[in-house]
Amino acid sequence: MASSPLFSMSTMKRDSFVMKTITSNKEFKFNVSNSFDKLPVTSPTLLLTGENSLKWGQNESLLRNRMQCCAVEVKNMPGYPMGKKFELDDVIEAQQFDRETLNAIFEVAKEMENIKKNSPGSQILKGYLMATLFYEPSTRTRLSFESAMKRLGGEVLTTENAREFSSAAKGETLEDTIRTVEGYSDIIVMRHFESGAAKRAAATAGIPIINAGDGPGQHPTQALLDVYTIEREIGKLDGIRVGLVGDLANGRTVRSLAYLLAEYQDVKIYFVSPDVVKMKDDIKKYLTRRGVEWEESGDLMEVASKCDVVYQTRIQRERFGERIDLYEEARGKYIVDENVLKVMQKHAVVMHPLPRLDEITVDVDADPRAAYFRQAKNGLYIRMALLKLLLVGW
Repeated sequence: MASSPLFSMSTMKRDSFVMKTITSNKEFKFNVSNSFDKLPVTSPTLLLTGENSLKWGQNESLLRNRMQCCAVEVKNMPGYPMGKKFELDDVIEAQQFDRETLNAIFEVAKEMENIKKNSPGSQILKGYLMATLFYEPSTRTRLSFESAMKRLGGEVLTTENAREFSSAAKGETLEDTIRTVEGYSDIIVMRHFESGAAKRAAATAGIPIINAGDGPGQHPTQALLDVYTIEREIGKLDGIRVGLVGDLANGRTVRSLAYLLAEYQDVKIYFVSPDVVKMKDDIKKYLTRRGVEWEESGDLMEVASKCDVVYQTRIQRERFGERIDLYEEARGKYIVDENVLKVMQKHAVVMHPLPRLDEITVDVDADPRAAYFRQAKNGLYIRMALLKLLLVGW
């Protein structure tokens, strides 16, 4: 991703135009009629004043005079820090987000929550098509992205099991698939079984790519909704104590969450897992480098009594291959049940990226501290916000 891309006008029609980043080869389509409804201007006139390209980072007032569209920061636009833009071409990994960007995204997510409740006929993304390309099973991620797109007036092209029911089964490369699908859509949401696949897709595509999980690598949109949920449930992100429990070696959700938690002050993370699925050293080294305190523990009860958040995960059988003996060794060692709830603080919450097996007993569901279904619902608002930001900007 280029840090200071150049933008140029490539095509223009009566109601829309396409701009292309010269340095990263990403295209962005803008619906003029939709975009100008949200701008504080009296006439939907596109101003380029003779220049063929503009560079992000130029003087704010110059940019605003040159190009009145939602991709450029506009004064008094609600929920967006002054003098900034949404700088990401793609959403690939949690390290892309700094604290300021996270706060701004969360403000947009709150606006999306209001849209969902009060404006069911929103047309913000009318005319846009999202392709969901899933090579691994998904319920919440795929459906929440599709719901998000439709609630904002967009359309969806979907492949639920691309590994088996697409040309990948015939041997087509990921790069060829991406080049094909981008011709049919404006943004691609992809889940893949290989770590690093999202980066490969982003390097190939000329439209935005959102990583919806790449094997044991990362799941950045899950981490975004997790941090958003913690803020909504606990009321703060600085000074919190978080216990990450379960399959920490293969869990892409906990890896991405750890990266995002490092953006906040005075955070302590406890790692609670069976020996065969301990958190990998790259995350520990990253946290140490960022000054985040972390501790490994084998005592879930003790950790639960100290934490604001107990983040439970399932032991992922699909990551063990033929080593079923190791899976059975790890499964069932740490279970959140009523006994764990008894030692937890009154304000603390239990979270889980879902699906769960038996690592949280069903009797926990009735406790108000069980936040995992509220957490899943928050995924809709975060994904609505990301689709809006990537396609039409702030």
